[in-house]
Order: sequence, then structure tokens, then C-alpha cells
Amino acid sequence: MKTWKLVSGILSMILFILVAVQSCAAGMVNALENNGGSSGSTGIIVGVLMLAGGIVSVATRKSKGKGGNIALVILFGLAALMGFAGYGNYSDLVIWSFWCLINAVLAAIAMIKNKKEA
Repeated sequence: MKTWKLVSGILSMILFILVAVQSCAAGMVNALENNGGSSGSTGIIVGVLMLAGGIVSVATRKSKGKGGNIALVILFGLAALMGFAGYGNYSDLVIWSFWCLINAVLAAIAMIKNKKEA
């Protein structure tokens, strides 16, 4: 799981840039169309949570405790929940939310696996 945490953390930090750019574009579309949508703002929040999850994932990849995995489940789980709930006209947010959901599930699996090994 150490390798997965490193790879997913680096990918999450890189994907943050793409999510942020897309979210700004979606927010601009919402503003120009004056449709009352908030998917651009939701995308920024998902991106920031994804960035934070990526940093925590890389920083805690070698830790033996379960605190890092709990933080990952919370960060990525919250990002996935918010993304699925508020994607609106920003349909790519579903893809990034699914990525966050995968990371949250794998962090939960790592936490359970570490519990059995201890």
C-alpha cells in the first residue's frame, strides 16, 4: 500500500491543477449563463480536498498508525461526496469524484489491513 499511497498522492496533486482549471471554466460558464449553478465552486472545493488528500497520502505513506488513513478517508470521502452531489453542468466533476472515492476506499482497506497485521 506504500506504493499506492505515493502514486495516488502524486497523481492527486497533479490532477488538482486540471480540476482547478476546469472548475474556473465551469464557474465562468455559470456566471455568463447566469443559471445559478455552483458546480465551479464545488469543483474548487473538491480540488482543494484532493490536493490535501494527495499531500497527506505522500506524507503518511510509511506510517504504521491509522491516523493518516483516517485523514485520507475523511478528505477523499468528503471530496467524493461533494463532487457527486454538486456536479451540475460540470460533468467532469463526476470523474474526479470517482477518483476520490477510489482513494477513500483504498485508504479504508489499508486501515483494515494494518489493523489485522498489528
